[in-house]
Amino acid sequence: MFRTRVKICGITRIEDALLACELGADAIGLVMTPSSPRCVSIERARAIRDSLPAFVDAVILVHDLPAEQVRDAVRGVRPDLVQFHGSEDAAFCESFACRYIKAIGMDGDVDVRALAAVHPAASGFVLDGHPPGQQGGQGRRFDWSRIPRGLGRPIILAGGLNAGNVAEAIRVVRPWGVDLASGVESSPGIKDAASMRAFFAAVASAEAESRSADQRE
Repeated sequence: MFRTRVKICGITRIEDALLACELGADAIGLVMTPSSPRCVSIERARAIRDSLPAFVDAVILVHDLPAEQVRDAVRGVRPDLVQFHGSEDAAFCESFACRYIKAIGMDGDVDVRALAAVHPAASGFVLDGHPPGQQGGQGRRFDWSRIPRGLGRPIILAGGLNAGNVAEAIRVVRPWGVDLASGVESSPGIKDAASMRAFFAAVASAEAESRSADQRE
């Protein structure tokens, strides 16, 4: 049965994490890169992670941080996954004894298949609208027709998603999951409850439509 997983990223408050979980989030993203406006301390990230109910993953996001800082975050937060958003190579990503996903910036001439091939241990790939090497969370949509089919591992769609376009994204791309931060915020790191509710309602509506279409085929 078709189902779209949802990751709400850039969480900085426990109450936002709990509302996202109540609405159906599968994962919560915690940004550990100091230059990001959504960055949280290890202590805050751990408190949010410890508040999550069963079957909701905690994902920490890092962007070209030194190995020791990543190790400190992994030890301190104990995430289910690490999301690498920079130019980290496979050896670096695999060195922390934690499952990982790799972000790929789609605003540029990027070969998704080639990048996926050099990360054979990645649990999935986040395709985001930012230029390669830059941080995510910029709310930039990219041309979804550039997403290759049959990649063999989960695709998580990011970049400019919100309640107004996520249904189209699900119909067109049929990703394993969707990932957003700015699309449900009142300001960086502060989630808007009404926007989150509208987003999850749009995801549910798109899934119901896709199931009906599958049954008619």
